[in-house]
Amino acid sequence: MITIQPVLEIPTCEGFDLWPIAEIEPYAFLALHGALPSDQVGSAVMALAACNDLDPGDDRPPRPEDRLGSFLHGLLTMDPLFASGGFQVTDTAAGTRLVPGCCSGLEDRGDWWEVLDGDSTAAWFGHDPSPAAEHRGSTIHLTVDTGTNTSARIQVQVSELRRLLAGAEQDLIDFLHLATHWAASHLPDHSERVHQALARALTLPPRN
Repeated sequence: MITIQPVLEIPTCEGFDLWPIAEIEPYAFLALHGALPSDQVGSAVMALAACNDLDPGDDRPPRPEDRLGSFLHGLLTMDPLFASGGFQVTDTAAGTRLVPGCCSGLEDRGDWWEVLDGDSTAAWFGHDPSPAAEHRGSTIHLTVDTGTNTSARIQVQVSELRRLLAGAEQDLIDFLHLATHWAASHLPDHSERVHQALARALTLPPRN
C-alpha cells in the first residue's frame, strides 16, 4: 500500500519552555493531521515559528521585548513563510520511503499537482536527499534520491496519486483546525494571529 503524509521537520528544541512540546528527535519529520496529541501540536507550532525566526528588516516592525512575542515575531510578521518539510510517500509493501530534501517546504507542494495536471512532467523536492517525481503516461515514477545511481523508486498510478494528494491536503486542513484550538488554549493573547500565520505557512485558507 502507498501512503502520502504532509510532514514538518522538527528542529532541535533543547531548553524550549514557552509551551509544552513532545520529545521528538531533532530534524525528524512529524506527520501533520487532525488527531495529533497536544504536545505534538506544540512541537509543530514551535517548528514553524523557529524556521521563520529571522531578525526583522526595514519592512517589518521590531521584535517585541518579551520572550514569547520575540519568538513568535517572524511567524506573525513574515510573508511569505517557510514550512520546512513536504510530502512523505511510503510504499509499505516494499518498505520504501520518499522524504523531502533540504530546502523543501510544504508551501511548495503545488509542484505535485503541477506534475499531475500542469505543464511540468517532472518535479524535484529538495536535496540531500534529492527526491523527484516524473509523469510517464498513466504512471508517476518517484525516485527517493536522484543523487545516487541505486536509488529506490516508487510507482503510483496518476488516479491513485490524485486521491492520495487530496487526502494529504485534508490532513493539513484538519491539522490547522486542531492547531487553532491549541493556540486558543496555549497562546490566548496571540491565538487569532497565530491561526492566520499557520494558514499562510501551510498555504491554506483561514477560517471565515
